[in-house]
Amino acid sequence: MTSAAAARAPRSRATLVLVALVALAGIVGFARLGVWQVERLFWKKALIERVEARIHAPPIAAPGPAGWANIAEAEYTRVSLTGHFLHEREALVQAVTERGAGSWLLTPLVTDSGFTVLVNRGFVPPERRERASRAQALPEGTVTVTGLLRLSEPGGGFLRANAPAEDRWHSRDVAAIAAARSLLPVAPYFVDADATPNPGGFPVGGLTVVRFSDNHLVYAVTWFALAAMLAGALAFVLRHEARLRRAREQAD
Repeated sequence: MTSAAAARAPRSRATLVLVALVALAGIVGFARLGVWQVERLFWKKALIERVEARIHAPPIAAPGPAGWANIAEAEYTRVSLTGHFLHEREALVQAVTERGAGSWLLTPLVTDSGFTVLVNRGFVPPERRERASRAQALPEGTVTVTGLLRLSEPGGGFLRANAPAEDRWHSRDVAAIAAARSLLPVAPYFVDADATPNPGGFPVGGLTVVRFSDNHLVYAVTWFALAAMLAGALAFVLRHEARLRRAREQAD
């Protein structure tokens, strides 16, 4: 048999079985990933619809200790709370917004019910970091705040850890800020205040960005396409091997 003929020799049946099994495993795996992305797509659509309904609904009372165990289910709920601010214990958290770089102003609010909630009163530019520069917007006595319930952001930002000892914050980490400010009992969430203007113009509330990535359809199409391509490749190999086998049988 010539070297050319040897090069065209069909693969053994054992090799073909192994190739087919590996390919079938890949096809099933890609298809399952595609199905999972379709399920995620419907879940994300339902989530977006729920959040849209919440942010436009009338405000409800901010959850007290009895509701903290399942607080994740209440994210982006529009809430209202009444109490008094502890301005001397405010915290400034690094922020990048449509108004540029600056800080979120988180101020503890002791509610009339006795628990404390960190309220993100809004954005302040670098020149308004000092409390004295926004003295007009430090209300005393009883206040009512309306906004969106948000979940804590523990740890810090991307590649930037919070440094409580240095009072440097890159995320709205409720537990860490509460510990640094000696606040108890504190709700395990914070509230993004709405756009109600503050005297003097700062802080600026109502800048919550409600955005969910929704690329699941693209991912589903990608996984299904990979499954189809692998199936096509397997079919091509098997047909090619069958032709080689028939050609060899005829030659023999």
